Amino acid sequence: MKLFQVFFLLMLVCSCKEPSGKQVDPVADPVSSIQVNETSLIILGTIQYAGSPHIACTKDCCRDLFLNPDKNRKVVSLGLIDPENQKNYIIDATPDFTEQIKVLKNISSFAEKETPDGILLTHAHIGHYTGLMYLGKEAMNANNIPVYTMPEMKSFLEQNGPWSQLVSRNNISIKEMNNQQEIQLTTNLSVTPFLVPHRDEYSETVGFTITGPNKKVLFIPDIDKWEQWESNIIEEINKVNYAFIDGTFYDGVEVNNRDISEILHPFISESMNKFNDLSSEEKKKIHFIHFNHTNPVINSSSIQAQEVKTNGFNLSSIYMLIKL
Repeated sequence: MKLFQVFFLLMLVCSCKEPSGKQVDPVADPVSSIQVNETSLIILGTIQYAGSPHIACTKDCCRDLFLNPDKNRKVVSLGLIDPENQKNYIIDATPDFTEQIKVLKNISSFAEKETPDGILLTHAHIGHYTGLMYLGKEAMNANNIPVYTMPEMKSFLEQNGPWSQLVSRNNISIKEMNNQQEIQLTTNLSVTPFLVPHRDEYSETVGFTITGPNKKVLFIPDIDKWEQWESNIIEEINKVNYAFIDGTFYDGVEVNNRDISEILHPFISESMNKFNDLSSEEKKKIHFIHFNHTNPVINSSSIQAQEVKTNGFNLSSIYMLIKL
């Protein structure tokens, strides 16, 4: 056998061997370096629910991503972890649910099962609940996964297929939540849902106050406009240590193919004006999240992203970990 043939066979054998140990590039796999030793929150996604790249998008913001996807562009979701009680939870079941619950499991060193101890839903828009489909007969065929919902969301799931099959087959077990009523998930972790105005075609919409042993977090991924909410957003920010709030669009300029009056989200530019008089400490609490694929702040080097930071605010980043 010729020398080059021997070399080729050796290379082939080596490439097919099982790795002797897990070799991880910490840059390529940032999750591998995350260690959770106390009650914590982790951001599992920052993108608005239609994703990035966005279906049928022909703009520059999507064109290259269809060929070279960015694995960090996951749909908005939060993970909650309590190592002391060996429990973890996820807020919203997104189209990226499969990967997000795997990340949550892997960073929860105590976790043996693949699914979280509970799923908390904000509302019935596609990016916030459709990941439940992976718990059904055609996929995991899960067994009584607790799903926390508001009353209208509960009815929507129970009365409309294919979601009703998840209920009838006991793939999920719905736990009803109520406005402003605290839910004690563990001795270290509680959540309180609160109603916010949004396009409530199929269910009401809620945000959450998340309370750990030492810190509180405000989470409002979707809301119409701050002025339409019966609560005062500035007062609510004052009550917490972190505020992850709707940053879907930077301003109206980026949406040039739809009637902007139909898109009721507070623009980041509007929010920064509203919060302009806050102290630097209060501004630091604010992390914009839920970025539409057109939002220039997704690019951390953009002028808009730099403006957010210059003004004293923050942009949410995937796998950011907060000790609660």
